[in-house]
Amino acid sequence: MTTVTAHVDLLQAVECHPPRTGPGRPQRGYASGKQDYLRRLRKVEGQVRGLQKMIEADTWCPDVVIQVGSVTRALQEVAVGLLKEHLRHCVLTAVHGSQDGGAASLDEVAGAIRQIVRL
Repeated sequence: MTTVTAHVDLLQAVECHPPRTGPGRPQRGYASGKQDYLRRLRKVEGQVRGLQKMIEADTWCPDVVIQVGSVTRALQEVAVGLLKEHLRHCVLTAVHGSQDGGAASLDEVAGAIRQIVRL
């Protein structure tokens, strides 16, 4: 039983590395919610197209800005969801694997959060 658990942990740890080139991409931590993320992003895409139409139609500036805020919040929700899944899947695996791996994974997440906050 221990061997199987260690093997599963090792597979999860391998899946959490940054993307590699070529075929055989690893499954990511968000894989179980992938369709939900794609649905949300398609909705955002539609909202952006709506913004373009608003600009083309010379819509009143505050109305456009309100819609920009709506699109921004929707993208932020996607980012937060992805980070949450990364923390649950990749960071926890790295922390359980080794202290150095856990520290590196936490640094990586901190960098991603830093990028989001710089909006």
